[in-house]
Amino acid sequence: MASKTISDCSDVDVVVCWLFLGLAIVDRVLAVSATEVADELRIPIMQFSVINACGGWAITSIRYLVETGQLPIREEDMDKLVTGVSGMESFLRFRDLPGFCRDRQLTQSLAQSSHIINRAQGLIINTFEELEGPILAHIRTRCPNIYSIGPMHTLLELKLKLTNKQLSYQSNSNSVFQTDRNCMTWLDAQPLNSVIYVSFGSVSVMTRDQLLEFWYGLVNSKKRFLFVIRPGLLYKDDNEVDGNNNNNNIVADLMEGKEYRGRVVEWTPQEEVLEHPAVGGFLTQGGWNSTLESIIAGVPMICWPCQAEQYVTSRYVSEVWKIGMDMKDVCDRNIVEKMVNDVMGERRDEFVRAIDEIRRMAIECVGEEGSSYSNFDRLVEDIYKINNKPSMPSETRTD
Repeated sequence: MASKTISDCSDVDVVVCWLFLGLAIVDRVLAVSATEVADELRIPIMQFSVINACGGWAITSIRYLVETGQLPIREEDMDKLVTGVSGMESFLRFRDLPGFCRDRQLTQSLAQSSHIINRAQGLIINTFEELEGPILAHIRTRCPNIYSIGPMHTLLELKLKLTNKQLSYQSNSNSVFQTDRNCMTWLDAQPLNSVIYVSFGSVSVMTRDQLLEFWYGLVNSKKRFLFVIRPGLLYKDDNEVDGNNNNNNIVADLMEGKEYRGRVVEWTPQEEVLEHPAVGGFLTQGGWNSTLESIIAGVPMICWPCQAEQYVTSRYVSEVWKIGMDMKDVCDRNIVEKMVNDVMGERRDEFVRAIDEIRRMAIECVGEEGSSYSNFDRLVEDIYKINNKPSMPSETRTD
């Protein structure tokens, strides 16, 4: 029966389901089928959240919002405050809820599955206590055993360093796109903090008109920019993504007859780009990995969320952490121009002060005495205990 259940699981139902050491680690958000399989096989469950705590907590609250008639979202309520997402009631608007709350069918589906957090023996999450401690405290009322081990990419680098190993950017890349490393040479020739880096991740899509608004907003800002225009970024029409769009033709059309200070590439080594001294700002969709990478690099953000928890994240970036600006639900060249100039100039100092402090806390968390470092070691120990295995030898804990 379990094998049939596994075969019935769609890509949407199960994003991650690893079975090892008699333990199921399942995706935190979309793991209903995987959880059912683990229950049937009597395997302990740990949930792994690839999103942040604030986004995950908002998703967990969807059932309550549906039951109280606040969801699905009504257009006239978009700027009203949401009631019932504990810890966010003073600033979270309906337009800041996860993107699928705008879809009636998806909202109902997630409302039915939001209870699975109660069935897990633990929650592994790529965040750190000093950043999302208040929301993690709320999540612990539903799942007491939380392993906050982020930023994971920084923790991994430290663990490898302690074992005299090194993680190269090239070996760490899992991109399906062709990385243009020549952009690093171009950045080397730019002044300190003069470039705004623009990338909307690997899955976000937009219309050609939206791309034009971003382009002319960047050009009109008169700031230098590095713009990632990957294959599949544009829709062919309202319903179909153009996976084979010719970037050369698009870029040629954009550049025709217009002076600009930018460079366009298909894909970049993002961590390297963000850490380059020439980069002073990041225009992003607000994906959680990108947000953490920007924090570690100390680069303020402009968020244009496209899906899922990005809507919550962008609100936190602007209103809670105060490390950037939120541009959700708007795509206008004048607003792009103004926000770029704010992040790169007029308000840069306030954003840099805030993000530098959060960066300091993040680095401390992954250090040997930090919360994320100790939580990771506790996670490994607990996995061994769940399966009645001997504890991992202390000399191998940094592997």
